[in-house]
Amino acid sequence: MGDNYTKLAWILMKRLIIFAALLSFPVAGIAQMKIYINTDLEGISGVYKFEQTRTKGTPLNIQACEYFMDDIAAVVRGLRDAGVTEIVVLDGHGSQAVIPHMMAPGATYITGVPRPGAGNLTGLDSSFKGMILLGLHAMMGTPDGVLNHTQSSLAENRYWYNGVESGEIVQNATIAGYYGVPVIMVTGDEATCREARKFLGEDIVTVATKRGYSREAAELYPFDQTRKDLYEGAKKAVAAIQSRKPYHLSTPIKIREEYLNLDPTLPEPVVVRREGVAKDALHLLDWWKK
Repeated sequence: MGDNYTKLAWILMKRLIIFAALLSFPVAGIAQMKIYINTDLEGISGVYKFEQTRTKGTPLNIQACEYFMDDIAAVVRGLRDAGVTEIVVLDGHGSQAVIPHMMAPGATYITGVPRPGAGNLTGLDSSFKGMILLGLHAMMGTPDGVLNHTQSSLAENRYWYNGVESGEIVQNATIAGYYGVPVIMVTGDEATCREARKFLGEDIVTVATKRGYSREAAELYPFDQTRKDLYEGAKKAVAAIQSRKPYHLSTPIKIREEYLNLDPTLPEPVVVRREGVAKDALHLLDWWKK
C-alpha cells in the first residue's frame, strides 16, 4: 500500500510541475494582442474651452487632465476585459496631460517631450493590432466642432492631402497605416465621430462625449454615461478588429497648408500658404524639411 501511495504522489507532483510550467508561457492558440491608444485632451469628457487645454498647471487644466485619466481608465478596462494583452497609451496633447498617480493598471504610458517617432507616435510599429484615437477633436473650421483645430489652435493650421482637407484623425490614421495598423475606435464630440466615419468608414466604432454648438460651447454628456460608453466601445472595437483595414493615402502625397504667421512684429496676423509633396506617411508632418 505504501509503494502505491508513493507512486501516486509522485505522479501528482509531476503533473503539478508540468501545469505550473505551462502557466508561465502564452497559451497555445491564444494570440497576444497589442493596442496603441493615441490621446488628445480636447475631446475628453467635460472639456469644452481652451482655458482647460492651453495652459499647463492651472486649476482648470489640472481638472481637465483628471477627466482625461478617467476616460483612459474606462477604455483600458474595456480592452483588458476584451482580452487585450498589452496596451500602450501615448500622451498626445501638446502640453501633456498624463497624471502618473492616476494611471489605470493594465497599460503603460508614454509622456514627456521631445520624443522620437513620426508624428511623435513613439513606439508605434507593426506589432500592434490596432490604434484607438481617444479624446480627439474635429478639424479646423468645423462649425459644431468643440475646440476644433488641426495641429495648432492658435495658428489655425489647415491641411489638404491629395486635394482633400483633412484633420488630425487622418494624419494619425495615415501614419498608423504606414505600419499596417488600423484605427479601430475614435472618441470625441459628435463632430469628431462624424469626421471619423467620413474618412475611416461608417463601421468604425465611435464614442461621443459631448455635442458641440460652437468652438467653445457644448452639450456635455454625464461622466457616468461617457465612461460606460467608452468601456463598452473598447470591447466592441476589439470584437470588430478583424474587419478594420489600415488607412492609406496615395503616394507621393500632395500637400497644401495654410496657417497664420503670428509674428508680434507684424501689424496683424498674415495667412501663409505653401505646397509640397511627402514621399510617404512618415513625412506627412515634416514634408518641407530637406
